[in-house]
Amino acid sequence: MYEGKVKTLTDKGFGFIAMGPGKKDLFFHLRELNGLDFDDLQVGDVLRFETEEGEKGLFAVNIERAGDSADA
Repeated sequence: MYEGKVKTLTDKGFGFIAMGPGKKDLFFHLRELNGLDFDDLQVGDVLRFETEEGEKGLFAVNIERAGDSADA
């Protein structure tokens, strides 16, 4: 699993996750959210996810909010 922060959100149900310095941002679509409502996401939220290769490159799948499981 990877972790990143929500960088941008659109009103069309997708956005981008910032992976960190020197790494390319990842596309995500609301259909890949697990137990999250797209409307509840905010820029800066930390997400945990896997990646898959698509026609236009890597994208995030199986997305959940980081810290929802017992991480503390």
